[in-house]
Amino acid sequence: MDILIKPIITEKMTGQGEKLNRYGFIVHKNANKLQVKKAVEEMYDVTVASVNTIVYGGKAKSRYTKTGVISGKTNSFKKAIVTLAQGDTIDFYSSV
Repeated sequence: MDILIKPIITEKMTGQGEKLNRYGFIVHKNANKLQVKKAVEEMYDVTVASVNTIVYGGKAKSRYTKTGVISGKTNSFKKAIVTLAQGDTIDFYSSV
C-alpha cells in the first residue's frame, strides 16, 4: 500500500512550509499517523515532529445543462499535515 499519494502544493501550504515548517500530503484513507510519519521520513530523509490528519468527505454537486440537471459527487480523501523538526526542509521543486 502506497501511503503517500501526492504532496499538496498550494499557496497556503507553501507559506506554512516556509514559516512553520509544515507540509501537506494526500494520503491513503486507511493510513494512520505512525505510517504517515514513517513514509515521510523514509521518502524525504527528514525527521518528523508531529502529524495531523483530516478526512474530507465528498460533496454532492449538480449543474444545469441543456439536457437537464447533472448530479454527481466529488471524491473523498484524507490529508496529512506533517510538521518537521527544526532545521529540516522538503524541496518539492528540485526535480522540476
